[in-house]
Amino acid sequence: METRVGLGRDLHKLVEGRRFILGGVEIPFYKGESGHSDGDVLTHAIIDALLGAAALGDIGELFPPDDALWKDADSINLLKIAYHRVSNAGWRLVNIDCVVNCEKPKILPYRDAIRTRLGKALSLECLSGIGDPPPPEIFIKGKTGEGLGDIGKSRAVEALAVCLLEKE
Repeated sequence: METRVGLGRDLHKLVEGRRFILGGVEIPFYKGESGHSDGDVLTHAIIDALLGAAALGDIGELFPPDDALWKDADSINLLKIAYHRVSNAGWRLVNIDCVVNCEKPKILPYRDAIRTRLGKALSLECLSGIGDPPPPEIFIKGKTGEGLGDIGKSRAVEALAVCLLEKE
């Protein structure tokens, strides 16, 4: 059995007039992530972690930001495409652990919905009933910037993701 670890990171400015999307879930906030696609930093970090662990490139190679095809793209669809490549290369996801750094909005009230949405995108065993637990293979922690820097002043949001893949 071969195992590999992948690390992903993404950072976007927060601007008015955009939706705040995290892990495919829209979170009510007066600002959203700027970016070529929908700006979903968490999903972008996960994509980079998965592609990196499988040595299949990175998000910028697979979905170039200067390509109009990916303008305003739904990052969950990008995740599905990336994970399909990872799976086709013979890799299986063991787990993903993530940290989201933002002062506001608070992530905790949305964590289970985000985990479930990501799990469905990655074809993990997710139950669909209300109150069902999200997939245990994915976990997310929210941290603040303690008022420091662009993150602490709600001018940016950052996500870090680490994944473990295995192949027989």
